[in-house]
Amino acid sequence: MSLAYQMMLTNESAMTNIEQISFEGGGVLVLAPAKINLSVLVGALRDDGFHEIETVMAKVNWFDRVLVEPSKSRGIQLVCKGAYWAPEEKENLCYQACRKICDKYDIPCNIKITLDKQLPAGAGLGSGSSDAAAVLIAVNLLFKLELPGDKLRKIAAELGSDIPFFLDGPLAFCCGKGEKIKKLNEIFNFKALLLLPDISVSTKRVYENFHENKGLFKDFSAKINAFIGENRIDLVAKMCANMLDSSCLCLHEKLKQLKKGVESLGIRPLSLSGSGSTLYKIYYNDDINICEQDKCELERNIDCKCVIVSNNRW
Repeated sequence: MSLAYQMMLTNESAMTNIEQISFEGGGVLVLAPAKINLSVLVGALRDDGFHEIETVMAKVNWFDRVLVEPSKSRGIQLVCKGAYWAPEEKENLCYQACRKICDKYDIPCNIKITLDKQLPAGAGLGSGSSDAAAVLIAVNLLFKLELPGDKLRKIAAELGSDIPFFLDGPLAFCCGKGEKIKKLNEIFNFKALLLLPDISVSTKRVYENFHENKGLFKDFSAKINAFIGENRIDLVAKMCANMLDSSCLCLHEKLKQLKKGVESLGIRPLSLSGSGSTLYKIYYNDDINICEQDKCELERNIDCKCVIVSNNRW
C-alpha cells in the first residue's frame, strides 16, 4: 500500500468522525458538504419556467465552512475567504438565507457570516445551495428558534430548488423542480474521483440548450425508480444517466474534449454532476486502489484538478 493511499485512509477516517455542527466562541460553525448527482432526468418545461426533473443526489465529504455569530455592527456582514471565489453580500445565497429567516422570525440582523470557500462555485456540486442551508441551520440554533425540519425546508425552497436537500440526506430522490425531497435510507458507500476543470458553466444556458426527449425520460425514470425500490442505488449510479450531458458538452467544447481525453486513458465511465462542469467517476470497495491510481494517471497526463471524495454520513 502506497504512503499516499495510507494518508488518504487516515484522512478519510478523520472525516468520517467529524460532526457537521460545532460551537465556536459565541457562534455556530456548520460544515456545508458538496453533492454529486447520481442521475439527472429532465422533462417538460413547466408553467413556472422550470423543467420537471428527477434526480438522485448524494452528499460527499468535501466541505465549505460557514460560521454564523452575533455582531456588534448593525445588519448582516458577510466575509468570504478560502480557496474559491464566492458572490459578495446580497448576491450570495448565504446573505439571502440569513435575511429571509431573520425577516420571517423578526430576528435583529446584527449577524456576521464568515464563509470559508473550499468548494468551487458553479461546478454542479451545489456549494452555494449547501452554504445557504448551513446558514439556516446555524441561525436556527444561534437564536434558539427550534424550527422543525419542515419549516426550515419551506424557507429553503423559497430560496432555491437544491437547498432543501442539504437540510437532510445524505442521499435523496428529488423531483418537481428539485424541491420535493424523498430521503433514501440506504447506506450507499462509494468513492468518487472528481475532475474540476477551470470552466464556468451557466446552468441557465444549459437548460435553454436542452431538447426534451419524452421517451428517454420515461425509460430512465422507470428503471431508476425500480432500482430505488430495490435499494440498489449502485445500479442507479452505474447508469450514468444525466440528460443534461449533451446540452452542456455541446456548449463547452473544452469540457467535451476533456471528457474524451480522460476516457481515452481508460478512466471511464465519466458522469456530469448537475449541469456541470464537474465530471466524476464512482468507485466501490473492490476497486478502491484503482481510484488512487487513476488520480495519479490524470495528474501525469491531464491538466485538470482532481479530488477524491467519499459518500458523506450526514
